Parts: sequence; C-alpha cells; structure tokens
Amino acid sequence: MAVSYVPATFEEAVRIRRETGAVPVAGGTDLMVRYRSPAGTLPDFPWPVMFISGLKEMKGLFLEGVELVIKAGTELAVIEHSEIVHPVLREAVRQMAAPALRNLGTLSGNICNASPAGDAVCVLYALGAEVELTSSSRMRRMPIEHFITGPGRTVLKGDELMTAVRIPLHSESASFYRKVGTRKANALSKLSCTGFITVTENRIADMRLALGAVGPVVVRSAELESQCIGMDLNHFRNYKPDLRKQFAERVKPIDDQRSTAEYRKETTLNLIDEFFMLIEKELS
Repeated sequence: MAVSYVPATFEEAVRIRRETGAVPVAGGTDLMVRYRSPAGTLPDFPWPVMFISGLKEMKGLFLEGVELVIKAGTELAVIEHSEIVHPVLREAVRQMAAPALRNLGTLSGNICNASPAGDAVCVLYALGAEVELTSSSRMRRMPIEHFITGPGRTVLKGDELMTAVRIPLHSESASFYRKVGTRKANALSKLSCTGFITVTENRIADMRLALGAVGPVVVRSAELESQCIGMDLNHFRNYKPDLRKQFAERVKPIDDQRSTAEYRKETTLNLIDEFFMLIEKELS
C-alpha cells in the first residue's frame, strides 16, 4: 500500500512534495478510477500520494487585474456556478462528469491528467490560459500548451505543485463550443471544439480555435489564427478553403474505444465549417 500524506498547511504540502515527491490528489476523480482496488479497500497507488483537498490556501477564484485566477483546489462545481467565469468554460465544466463528481473534481486535476480529450483543457487552450507552478524555491508561469507535452505527460517537476490557473479576460464578439460524445454530459469526448471571434469595423481583430481529442495534445495554431487578423468578409471567404485545408492537416486523430479516426476527422472538419459560418455572420 502506498504511503499517503495529509498536510495541514500549504507550506507543509510544499515540503512533503519536495522531500518525498508525493503525487498531489485533490478530487482524485481520475486517479481513484485508474488505480481502483477491490471494494472496501483503498486505491492501490504505485507511488506516495498527498491529499490536498483540505488546504484553504488552494481554494477560491477571483479577478486579479486583467486575469481570472482559479486556485488549484477549487472544485469544478464552484467554477460552474461562478458569474465571473467565462460562459464557455462554465458550459464545458457543466458537461463534465456528473454533479457529484463536479463537487470533487478540480480544473487543475483535469489539466494535470493531460488527456487530449479533456473538455475544459480544450477551452483553456482557446482562452490562452496559463498555469502557475510553485515549489519551495520558486514560482513559475507558463501557457497551458507548454505545460502539457503529450497524453498523460506534463512538465510539472517533482518538487512542484500546480497552485493556480490564470485566464486572461476576454470580450470577444462571439464564441463557439461543441462537445461530441455518446451523451451530452457524464461521458468522455469523442472530440471537442472551442472558438472565439472578435470583429472590429467589419474586420477580424482576433480569432482563436482549439480542437480536442484529435491529436496527442489539443490542436491550436497561433500561426493560422494570425493569418486571419485584419480580414474582411470577402477576404475571409476567399481564404476559407485554404484555411480549412491547413487546419485539416493538423488534425490527426486515432481509433480508440470511443470513436474512429475517420469519424473524428470528418466531424471535426464539420465543426470547423460551423465556426467559419459564425465568423462570416459576425463579419457581415
């Protein structure tokens, strides 16, 4: 049976993490399933674990300057019902798992799980979110796309805790979110799509598009997005076929138990077309 720790303070949690490398567990909604053991017994974790759900320093969400700060231990249900959270992120959270699990699970857990099918992760890519990582000697921030390096892989160091997610405040003209799954909620995504468009004086001032579960990490291309900045309606319509083709080249899904690569590719391109229709509507 793995050694477990329950720190009383954040400082103690940082020390335990540094000295033992114990894996932080908040809601544990993914880990408890992955390492489940026979009924009536504790999960059989292969490494030391540290339960941090009781740390008040890790709870809460608030506005700080031009950012929304979501502390790492904040439950998904709190995010779902907060008026200061972006509506698209709230909707993505609302479609995650069941209400009872949202009372336990956290956004940081969804991120550190590093699944390309993570519903909230796709939205966070499009929102330009950053993660905050803290150890006893330093605090660092980085874009979420730099933090997640592959399925189940991140750059979190053995002495670090994720302490917050920081999301820039946005005032886009229109937003787009679609999750494709066997059910609307309480089901893993076959794929997901998040898009934002800002139009100023009938020209694209900002465009962001993120695609989940169609590659080893969430697909987002700042290069393709930047090519659209400044376009008017006619220019965008002329460029749209080439833009669609370039996005299609970046979509590289796989077959798995939830769906086929062919279905994912075709459906993703249909969602991209739907997002492009939204852009044209905003430009007209």
